[in-house]
Formats: sequence, structure tokens, C-alpha cells
Amino acid sequence: MEFNLFRFFALLSVAFVASHAARTFEDYWRSVLPDTPMPKSISGLLQSPDQHTGKGDIVVKSENKGKPVYVGVNPVLSPFDYLYAASVNQLHSNPNVALFFLEEDLLQGADMNLHFTKSTTPTHFLPQNIADSIPFSSIKLPEILSKFSIKQNTLESETIKNTISECEAPGIKGEEKYCATSLEKMIEFTTSRLGKKVKALSTDVEKESEMQKYRILGSEKLGEKVVVCHKQNYAYAVFYCHKTNNVKAYTVFLVGNDGTKAKAAAICHTDTSSWNPKHLAFQALNVKPGTAPVCHFLPEDHLVWVPY
Repeated sequence: MEFNLFRFFALLSVAFVASHAARTFEDYWRSVLPDTPMPKSISGLLQSPDQHTGKGDIVVKSENKGKPVYVGVNPVLSPFDYLYAASVNQLHSNPNVALFFLEEDLLQGADMNLHFTKSTTPTHFLPQNIADSIPFSSIKLPEILSKFSIKQNTLESETIKNTISECEAPGIKGEEKYCATSLEKMIEFTTSRLGKKVKALSTDVEKESEMQKYRILGSEKLGEKVVVCHKQNYAYAVFYCHKTNNVKAYTVFLVGNDGTKAKAAAICHTDTSSWNPKHLAFQALNVKPGTAPVCHFLPEDHLVWVPY
């Protein structure tokens, strides 16, 4: 599967190259976050001018031809959306089920069966001026599909439609949500909520592996004031970022049965009373809303931001 941006990018790519020559993504990062290292989950999404096609278009391709865009069986809703209701089939086949756990299980020496995943669409950030020129609204869906050369009633069109719909849906009580269509906008949202001195962390797994047993070597609490950004399935890099109350952020150090080491970002929600009672987490952990702190590890291309 692939997302091809429309032909008008042949013209916009000139601006893309010019803007990058004067100021790259890295330059921007250093200018606003000079004391914060860039995590791999961000640097892997940066696209340099020489990654254009010969025609000048920006082309975003999937490495998994013929496979669905979404990680999991449901191309509609994200398991990290609190209003999400999962079916029984999704409970048994969605790899993200393994990322949920109870805070009481976060103990040194405890074992967990885990499978850390990445998005199946290796998309890149667009510069803010280009991202801003592309509509991101349900009412503009026909125009968006046209720009991406995507046909109606296809998996690609449903992906675009549902990602935008999730972004436009209201958040739960105490949640400030925002979908960032560029790196600049993600940083602007984060710093407006947490202040200028922030650091970004993500899950870092030594090597890709299948579902296996991991042992917790230890954990480090990062704080209770956080912004979490979940990478969305879209034609270019879009992040659903949200700041919520009653959360704790951790870095958890793990080692797998095969020796794979992982430093995983984890979020614990201490008040889940506003979540959908059929959310994937409740079904996987066999608990009810508001009865126990629910935690989840972040997939490798998601981010947690904390002040320092």
C-alpha cells in the first residue's frame, strides 16, 4: 500500500527544498529545544530534500505491500483513544493488547508478555508551511483524497477519514487534545502546556522481535505532568497529542527471553472513570472503569513529553 501526494507537490517541493536549505528540521529543534536530545522516534520521521522522487513529488510508501495500514485488525479507531470500544475479535488479534497492564504489576522482577510495534506506514514530517497548505478537516475530505490521488471507498480513504474524525472528536473530561500535522505544531502544543523546558522520550527496543516474555529490571518515574503524542496512520506524519489529568509517566527497563533489551515509555492513568466501558484495556485486564490504575507502554513511534 502507498500514499502518493498529489501532483501539486511538484511545485511545493521547490519551497520544501528552499526551506530546508535555510533551516532544517534539526535546526528548528535546536533553536527551540537546545538542551533536549532528539529521540529516534522523531529523527526517523525527518525527510531531507534528496528523498524526493525525480519528478519532485513527495512519495510516502509502505514497506508492507498488500497489508492494512493499521497495526491491528480495526482500521477505524486507535486503542489509545479513551472513547474507543473494542470488539471481542479485536481483543484477541490486536497486538496492542499486550501493551496494557495494571500499575500494581510494575514491579522489579515481574514478567510480562509484550510485543512492541511500530506503525506500518513509514511516513515523514512535512515542513509546517506545506502541511498548513493541505486541508485537514472532515468537510474537506473530497479535496484531501483528490490531493493524495486516493479513490473513495478504499482502505486508504477510510484511513484518512477515520484519522481526521478521531482528531475532531471531543476529548474526555480533563483531556486537552490536539492533532499536530507538523513537528513545529507538536512542539508548540507541548511547550504551551508544559513550558519551554521539556524533553521527549519514546520506547527504544534493541531489535525487533515477536511477542515474548520480558522481565522488568527496574523503572524510573518521570512525573505526573505530561503530554503524550500518538502517531496516526496518515499520508504524512500526524500526531494525536493530549494532556490529561491523573497520569503518571515512567521509563521501564526490560530484557526479553532472547536477550533483547528495551527502555519503554509507559503511562499510567489513575482515573479511568470517563473511559468507554468497552475499551480494549478493560477487556484485556478484566477491570472496570475507575476501579484500578490502568497503564500502557507506548509503541516505538509514539512520544511522551515531560518538563525538566
